[in-house]
Amino acid sequence: MNSAIGAFYSLFGRLALITSSSQYANLRAPSASSRRLAIGSGSTLYMKLLYDFFPVILFFVAYKAYDIYVATGVIIVASLVQISVHWFRHRTVNRMHLTTAVLVVIFGGITLALRDPAFIKWKPTVVNWLFAAVFLGSQFIGQKPVVQRMMEGIYADTHNMSSDTDDAGGLELSATDWRALNTMWWVFFIVLGAINLYVVYNFSENTWVNFKLFGMLGLTLVFALLQGVWIAHKLPGDER
Repeated sequence: MNSAIGAFYSLFGRLALITSSSQYANLRAPSASSRRLAIGSGSTLYMKLLYDFFPVILFFVAYKAYDIYVATGVIIVASLVQISVHWFRHRTVNRMHLTTAVLVVIFGGITLALRDPAFIKWKPTVVNWLFAAVFLGSQFIGQKPVVQRMMEGIYADTHNMSSDTDDAGGLELSATDWRALNTMWWVFFIVLGAINLYVVYNFSENTWVNFKLFGMLGLTLVFALLQGVWIAHKLPGDER
């Protein structure tokens, strides 16, 4: 994916939870805290999107204004700035941002050194397949799959905005459902990585740059919204 692949880690979960909250209205009257969950999450989602995706947005702008090599340099700098801003604000390093930034520096650096754009074009596939391996491996290593740890953390953080104690429980899905959701993720990452290579080798560089921003983001949002609907129908009645 692009340098904002780390954003998808939390973005998927937040979009899924927002979509699930919206689905509750179709299943029963939502509680006050459920309404605040949807409204509060939605209001911060756009700012998070802008922050998490600004490296690839700058890459897109730089490519349109100059060329692939200038754009590669821009995304390297933007990814490092993104990590630095997060550090100064929270005194922590976002591991997903760090992982993608390291890959941007490696593949981007090789692209600039060899003047060969193939390396920066391969990076989204490498990142997606790396995440696929992590998600798949978590189904066999550890007590919980990655998606369960991620979603439960996001759910808890988001519900802290609500003062209703009766809605403070966890996100309750069965072990089978968590495993199925985790499988959806690693399959999606594999497919997205394969689609990137298909675009790289079958379309122009300009088409690939457009796909890198609009195509991957669009596919990601659709996937997140669909899994939100899926989660809403899997939750027990009291969770809805």
